Amino acid sequence: MARRLKNRVSRLLHRLGASACTRPRVDEPVTVQVPEPKPVPVSTPEVADETARAPDTFIIPDLVSHCDFSIHCNPKVETAVEESKAWLFEHGQLGEKRKNAFRGLKAGELTSMCYPYAEFEQLRVCCDFMNYLFHLDDLSDDMTHLGTRSVADDVMNTLYCPNTYKSDTRVSTLTRDYWKRLIKDGSPGAQQRFMSTMDLFFQAITIQAKDRRDGVVPDLDSYIAVRRDTSGCKPCWALIEYANGLDIPGEVMEHPVVEALGEAANDLVTWSNDIFSYNREQAKGDTHNMIVILMKHRGLGLQSSVDYVGDMCKSSIDRFIVERGRLPSWGPEIDEQVKIYVDGLADWIVGSLHWSFDSERYFGKLGSQVKATRRVTLYPRAA
Repeated sequence: MARRLKNRVSRLLHRLGASACTRPRVDEPVTVQVPEPKPVPVSTPEVADETARAPDTFIIPDLVSHCDFSIHCNPKVETAVEESKAWLFEHGQLGEKRKNAFRGLKAGELTSMCYPYAEFEQLRVCCDFMNYLFHLDDLSDDMTHLGTRSVADDVMNTLYCPNTYKSDTRVSTLTRDYWKRLIKDGSPGAQQRFMSTMDLFFQAITIQAKDRRDGVVPDLDSYIAVRRDTSGCKPCWALIEYANGLDIPGEVMEHPVVEALGEAANDLVTWSNDIFSYNREQAKGDTHNMIVILMKHRGLGLQSSVDYVGDMCKSSIDRFIVERGRLPSWGPEIDEQVKIYVDGLADWIVGSLHWSFDSERYFGKLGSQVKATRRVTLYPRAA
């Protein structure tokens, strides 16, 4: 099993332009310079053609070329991934179908790129949380708003009272296990930000569940406000602090520029995910997607909606770069911690873009083909 995982990571690095044989010492992250892809000639359907007949393909925007941040991979990932998989399978009690989906998810590779400098113990917690978060996301797709509230109560009580709250549910068991490890050396500020943003996550997926029940497709502004929390990115930003041993004062984390950087990274990860996951979601009739909203409320065709979201994604990368240059100084010690935190946001931006094609979650076995051609063939709608 470990050999197969090592080969898979080697193939990932090879696709990104590096060889696992040339990685630095085990205590250093692997830095991968991503070659600029050659432009692929594509034909974008006109809006008039989209309205004439339903399209069966669409072209995704070239976000990879627009983002020139370097990729870094944590060399400790192989063991962390194997242990985390065993942890989820044991405590999550996954059926065979979910186990197979988990194997294709490759969340460990995403974690490696997003927390490249974490020591093993911290990386393992991050791997566990990423697997847990994707598991929660999949479960919540089938929940009513009452179901999401019940899970939220279980999770939040476990986070706030890990030693006294008693529950033997699977989600509480998973939460308690990773949380007790995190609070051993996570800073008080990082812990608080993690808990408060997990609360926001559950509030948002409850709104999403209500909309799903009522057949509501929200307007764009309302959707963006909720989507920034349904993404689950904000707790992952708190894990940047934890993974790197940061202890940044609250007033610094609440500075408008620091918050703007977090929002720009969130927007890129979230909105690009709406593009990458659209095919999967439209096949299920899921309307919690920006592309669906633009088609419904703006009267755009499919390709025009995809292009619109793509432009928003590119603008969010540009916004991140601008805000990064506007960071004030709080003195050498704090400035260094802030730099590490902001670099972690950049790791998330570039890591999530590349992982989305390597994972089988969005494009099945065709991720590398879609990355090269940018053409997606629509799945048939479920009956």
